[in-house]
Amino acid sequence: MTDDSRDPQAGQRHEPSVLDYLKSRLSFGARPAIEIPAPEAPALEPLAARELPSPRPQTTSVQDQGLTVRWRSVLALGLSILGQSFFEPPRHSAAVGSVLYAAALGFLVWATVRGEWSLAPLLEATTATDPLTYRRRAFIFALPMAALAFLLFGGNLFTGFNVSLWFAALALLAGSLWLRDPRTPSAWQRLRTFAGRGSWHIRVDRWMLLLVAAALVVGFFRLYHIQQTPAEPFSDHAEKLLDIYDVSQGQTHIFFPRNTGREAIQMYVTLAISWVFGTGLSFLSLKLGTVLIGLLALPFVYLLGREIASPRVGLLAFLLAGIGYWPNVISRVGLRFPLYPLFVAPLLLFLIRGLRTRNRNDFIWAGLFLGLGLHGYSPFRIVPLLVVTAFVLYVLHAQSRGVRKVAWVWLVITGLMALIIFLPLLRYAIENPDSFSYRALTRLGSIEQPLPGPWYQVFLSNTWNALRMFNWDNGTIWVHSLPDRPALDMVTGALFLIGITLLLLRYIRARHWLDLFLLLSIPILLLPSILSLAFPDENPSLNRTAGALVPVFLIAALALDGLITALVSAGRRNVTAYALIGLLVWGSAVQNFDLVFRQFDDNFRKSAWNSSEMGAVIKEFGLAFGETDTAWVIPFPYWVDTRLVGVWAGIPNRDFAMWPDRLAETQQFSGPRLFIAKADLENASGNDKASLDLLKGLYPQGSLALHRSASSGHDFWVYFVPAASSP
Repeated sequence: MTDDSRDPQAGQRHEPSVLDYLKSRLSFGARPAIEIPAPEAPALEPLAARELPSPRPQTTSVQDQGLTVRWRSVLALGLSILGQSFFEPPRHSAAVGSVLYAAALGFLVWATVRGEWSLAPLLEATTATDPLTYRRRAFIFALPMAALAFLLFGGNLFTGFNVSLWFAALALLAGSLWLRDPRTPSAWQRLRTFAGRGSWHIRVDRWMLLLVAAALVVGFFRLYHIQQTPAEPFSDHAEKLLDIYDVSQGQTHIFFPRNTGREAIQMYVTLAISWVFGTGLSFLSLKLGTVLIGLLALPFVYLLGREIASPRVGLLAFLLAGIGYWPNVISRVGLRFPLYPLFVAPLLLFLIRGLRTRNRNDFIWAGLFLGLGLHGYSPFRIVPLLVVTAFVLYVLHAQSRGVRKVAWVWLVITGLMALIIFLPLLRYAIENPDSFSYRALTRLGSIEQPLPGPWYQVFLSNTWNALRMFNWDNGTIWVHSLPDRPALDMVTGALFLIGITLLLLRYIRARHWLDLFLLLSIPILLLPSILSLAFPDENPSLNRTAGALVPVFLIAALALDGLITALVSAGRRNVTAYALIGLLVWGSAVQNFDLVFRQFDDNFRKSAWNSSEMGAVIKEFGLAFGETDTAWVIPFPYWVDTRLVGVWAGIPNRDFAMWPDRLAETQQFSGPRLFIAKADLENASGNDKASLDLLKGLYPQGSLALHRSASSGHDFWVYFVPAASSP
């Protein structure tokens, strides 16, 4: 026998078979992957010092560049957008759109094989090791202090003492686990150095200008017409304002049991907003708070994109999410919805960065945001499952080689930090398990109504409906969406499906845990909506799926970044390519603007009752006669929430309802009286004729006037009783 290892031709005689190649690709790192040799190409420069080399599109000549040679990519994009246009209302042609998408997928795979369109490379992992040391004394003091704080959180109240103990325990635990690099100055030293400088210099370059321009565009989309869009509050807002009023009166609750229960962060944020901006306990205060929460999530989206791929991916994700109809609408409604993505984005940032850099400090930060998210919005309770999934996928893949056992220590650190922050809610959940879990259980089980079918059938149906919400139908709930349309605009929707395809292709080729995690994170973050088994009509919903918008817009940005790389030639700038990218972003912005400020605004005004106009009438009555105690709204089924009338009238803690069977009691008051009743001249059943007849019998000298609303079908009757006609 001859030694083939010494024979230069042995490699040719013993090439790996296709079966050998598939086995290497379908393993999770147990055997080395077999690579197919690529054609010789010029040496490539890395995108950054810590990045993997970026694959360059293949070129055959100087003329074979730009849009001419990238026709497969351009055609894939064009067919995708055209296919998505058939998923838009009123077309809604699933057959035509699916055929166009299938054709686009064929061209996309062809473009990928030819090296035209590929995703930005993932950042290279470090080889750092965790010393597995900790500061024993601080750790030992942290645990009993946390236990004492837990005991003092009884009674569902934050106090100065239990909060101080809680913060101290958290600081001690974080300090006991924090790794300090002796070569890196401390935060205090850096602050002293910065403050001690004689002058500061701000560097402005093209990248900084791009960031500023993107921030201005996003700020415009999120703050434009904030007072008018959406125009009116609904019953959930009344509940929130009453909770905030309770806080202003010293009832510093940990969990607010009113209206099936709510976590606390929004209540305290809104109260702070009302003080800072002088907006009081109002609908505007609620909207300003949630808009700022939505804006706060976007820098983490940018940093996450930069961590996963490159600053350009981060910028594109920031911009697409900033102008998108879905995140914009749920931020404007004034409810807790944007708290879900707010904490998902930084959690993913530190979790992914920690697994790449193997730096324990990132897991401390990840645990911090995991715990805070549990105080924000109840759908976030699914996120611990997402964290465990990330660690399991990481350990199963080759990227974790050498630190698999240590990875479980990082998971424990993340969970321990989250547990300490969760302690107040944990105490409430133990004391009041029914109240804490009531809302979730009513959707998951048959507490309020029986399941409409076998649970597994409803679950599979809900999963399918939720997965297609991005490109087909985002549900029928008018308060936070445009019913029966996709959650994404045409451009972003097409880029999202392209990005999903590219991630799948890259995972099959490279077997990197992060690609699979990004794909799986979407259905996991959709689970709070999918698990609405008792009320499948509530699925999908843009609020309970809001955490998924972080990976969704990130994947769309990855696809757009890959297109930019494909279209812009290596040796020179392609003006036509940049013009095409600009056109895509402009098209996305124009459609999203129309979706939010015309379509959503119009539909919301038609669906929400005009409590603001009723409040204005009562406020005017108070200014004219010096009091509002003798002004009332007569309730009618499925009409306005009479508590919201008080919000607009400047009296947020009063319910202006006066039920018909108690109208006679109003005769005990002196002075003028004002009554508001439902009116619908086109629908006799929509008029509160019985109450009007009763008022005329009680106060025959009163006068009846129809208040014409700015929104069609929202008129109401105003019955005024002058003081002279009082008995």
